Amino acid sequence: MISATGLGVRFRRNRGSRRNFKDLFAGRKRRSRPGEFWALRDISFDVRPGEAIGVVGRNGQGKSTLLKLVAGVLFPDEGRVRVNAGVAPLIEITGGFVGDLTVRDNVWLMAGLHGLRRAEIAARFDEIIGFAGAEDVTDTPFKHLSSGMKVRVAFSVISQLDEPVLLVDEVLAVGDKAFRAKCYGRIEELLAEGKTLFMVSHNERDLRTFCTRGLYLDRGKLVLDGPIDDVVDRYNADHPA
Repeated sequence: MISATGLGVRFRRNRGSRRNFKDLFAGRKRRSRPGEFWALRDISFDVRPGEAIGVVGRNGQGKSTLLKLVAGVLFPDEGRVRVNAGVAPLIEITGGFVGDLTVRDNVWLMAGLHGLRRAEIAARFDEIIGFAGAEDVTDTPFKHLSSGMKVRVAFSVISQLDEPVLLVDEVLAVGDKAFRAKCYGRIEELLAEGKTLFMVSHNERDLRTFCTRGLYLDRGKLVLDGPIDDVVDRYNADHPA
């Protein structure tokens, strides 16, 4: 379902730095200037259909960058990643919503942009609004919603997509307890349908609940790829509370 080979992503710490003409024809070592660093390097793995993968690591170790590569919103500087199916990205999920449009219009817009046909959106509209608990704000401009309600609406739309691969980046850490419980239930439903899950979370319970396999990233490197319990235990041993 997902295949990554030798993935590498390079960023610049100092955005003001510029490369000169010679750099374009220089070797890789020459092109790695002092102000640059590799957020990810030499990352390789394969994901089979129906697997549930949890990505583990400290902040700033490349976890969200890896999800963006899988989502296709970021391109690698080295290697390649292939996703042999459509992706439902629960990452930065309020991005793309238009503040001046109503909740109703945003649901139609975002669902359509993600490939749902008009008949499908119409059939699922009430369920999307109901899941978010947005019945009272359906005709309210999106920009006037609370941050929590924005996330509710966005999650409700994206989780209705029929894509085989679900990407989740810390979205379960937001919202109140009742809404988080609804999110948990929805993800369990999607997994029961055979969806492939690729998930970033700092919540050990979520990782052990939903995932069967883990990828442990540290300093941009893949330290361990194995059963989720082994990966979480290794991470805890390396970084005791």
